[in-house]
Amino acid sequence: MLRWILGGREAQSSVEKTPVLCIGEEQPKNWFTELQVLKGHFDIVRFLVQIDDFRCASAGDDGLVLVWNVETGEKLLELRGHSQQITAITTFKCSNGLTTHTSLITASSDRSLSLWDPDTGNRVQTISDLQSSVKCLLVLERLCLWLSGGEELCVWNKEFQLQCHRQNHSDTGITALIELPKNCVAAAMDKEIVIYRLILSADSSVSVAEIRCLSDHRDQIRALININGEPLSENSEGNRMNKH
Repeated sequence: MLRWILGGREAQSSVEKTPVLCIGEEQPKNWFTELQVLKGHFDIVRFLVQIDDFRCASAGDDGLVLVWNVETGEKLLELRGHSQQITAITTFKCSNGLTTHTSLITASSDRSLSLWDPDTGNRVQTISDLQSSVKCLLVLERLCLWLSGGEELCVWNKEFQLQCHRQNHSDTGITALIELPKNCVAAAMDKEIVIYRLILSADSSVSVAEIRCLSDHRDQIRALININGEPLSENSEGNRMNKH
């Protein structure tokens, strides 16, 4: 089993090609043996996303996004721009018919959203001065749209233009989003799961309509996963398998 430890204690001002710590042959080979230790972050690492077969990106409370070579353990890029912790990260794939390019979208407690090119490290787009922090992101590749959840549910196009938004009725805001069939999404808000449908008009405009509210949980919902098109949720007490 390959396990990466991405946390470190010291900040690094620039990308350095430092040797990766490899565990010696004298250590017993078991399922819990670390093969590589990757250091670069100086605060808690909360997110890890796969960019392609050879790269992944990590992000966390230090506000940094680090791009790694998963085969060699080398730190390829250090993406700086957020002034506070990263609250969500996802990949966004765009295709021109011949090739597909993968970008990174990040959200931060500094109330901004950023689009990054993981090939160059450049920040391509930035949305700042949001009303609140974004807690979760969801890409709908089939529709070339992506959603951000927090105090508002916002729908954006691939050019980072806001298509529509909807204010939530929960003080905690949206903490998780998953895609459902028929242009629907499920949003976790406190103890409820709200099902929304995206309505696409002939003039390419987008609107969001609430179609159902599920309220069987007794504590705040922390996560949602998708099983055969239906949401499965888990709350802060660890109660699972709440299939609707």
